[in-house]
Amino acid sequence: MEEKDKQFYDKFETTLEMNLLSQCTSLGFLDGTLLSSEDLDARWREIAPEYMADAVPQLNDYPAAAIAWAGYVGMAVAHRWDEDWAKYSTEPYAALHGERGFDDMDEYIVQNILGLSLDSPDAIRFEEIMRGCAQSAISQIRHEQIEAQTTRAFYIFARTARVMFRIGASLELKRLGYRFEKYNPNAPVS
Repeated sequence: MEEKDKQFYDKFETTLEMNLLSQCTSLGFLDGTLLSSEDLDARWREIAPEYMADAVPQLNDYPAAAIAWAGYVGMAVAHRWDEDWAKYSTEPYAALHGERGFDDMDEYIVQNILGLSLDSPDAIRFEEIMRGCAQSAISQIRHEQIEAQTTRAFYIFARTARVMFRIGASLELKRLGYRFEKYNPNAPVS
């Protein structure tokens, strides 16, 4: 990959991440900071090829789902990280699928991994924010006027999926009570 292409993809990804973080923050879902962990990012690098193999064929007919489902994967991985990382850190990607495979991954993750009823307030809020973030991502992709079914389109989609994964992970970490605090080495230990 040429350096100018890498710079374009990096800029796109950074801008998208900032835009989606701002969107989630303005709606009260996040607090202006993307909660993350190297464990979670490493897990995405491991499962991304399988996710992409599932999602890319869906792009023409269901672009919002192909993008949003990466956020649900992020939620699932963050939940597993909190629950028992030693047990789930090598869980196969297929374990995130429902009976219909990729098609009902969102509902399967919400019900069977997050443990939420589909009509619960948290599940409804997650669905709304994932849909909104996916639509914002689609708008940003369209703004770049990237020709469909090209190498550039593939790389932009891969970067978009990674951002959505990180947004989903951050949403779930916040729901679980995680937050960033400034480190004060002089603070008393409790």
